[in-house]
Amino acid sequence: MTDLVTIDITDGVADVRLNRPDKYNALSPEMFDAIVKAGEHLAEARDVRAVVLSGNGRGFCAGLDMSTMQGFGSGGGQSGGSAANLLKRNERPENYAQRPGMVWKRMPVPTIAAIHGVAYGGGCQIALGADIRFAAPDAKISVMEIKWGLIPDMSLTQTLRDVVTLDVAKELTFTGRVMNGDQAKELGLVTHVADDPLQAAMDLASEIAGKSPDAVRAGKKLFEASWHADDRTGLELESSLQMKLIGSPNQIEAVKANFENRAPEFEDTSDS
Repeated sequence: MTDLVTIDITDGVADVRLNRPDKYNALSPEMFDAIVKAGEHLAEARDVRAVVLSGNGRGFCAGLDMSTMQGFGSGGGQSGGSAANLLKRNERPENYAQRPGMVWKRMPVPTIAAIHGVAYGGGCQIALGADIRFAAPDAKISVMEIKWGLIPDMSLTQTLRDVVTLDVAKELTFTGRVMNGDQAKELGLVTHVADDPLQAAMDLASEIAGKSPDAVRAGKKLFEASWHADDRTGLELESSLQMKLIGSPNQIEAVKANFENRAPEFEDTSDS
């Protein structure tokens, strides 16, 4: 772990901050690595029940730090260097550049992004990897890659399709239009607009952290696995996940707490 991404865990909520404020948290190769490692670390943490992802300083993330991406050549090719390494992949379907967004989409617990200042290009795509997004009214959000003669390639095909219609996705990609928080909300790009998006995100994360962690994890798994699947996949997964929850310690505690009119005391999940 490095200080490029900070993590503070309190009462089951992981407060994750992109921490390159002098550069608007722009994405250098080292920043890519820090974000991925932070997400992979939290994915293994059994005491984490929700994640809030935000940026320190004056913006969420300004996208690629072009001054550190000299490994990308002209004419469609890439030269050597750390930037070119971002395009490499192993047995996983995504390359390394796509992981800063996918790591939150694949997080076993809900991830909530709090967007202030700018979320441009890659920064927008990282925010779209979250399950829920809060944005400040004056935030500036853009699928901006067209400005550089590029397409969005940091997992947007797996995230934007879940929040906007195809025609809107195409328009945003073709134009690189910059939207404020209200405009992004109108299109479905963000979930909520809040004057203090970080506080609003933390409040929601705390609410989620108070629910059964097993049921919350199962709920995220259900939607991620079934949203684009066939009927049988979704229906069978509903059944199998529910059977695992019924009679489990946390499910019993949820029932008891409701009948006894008290706050539940859930155990940390043991589900891998």
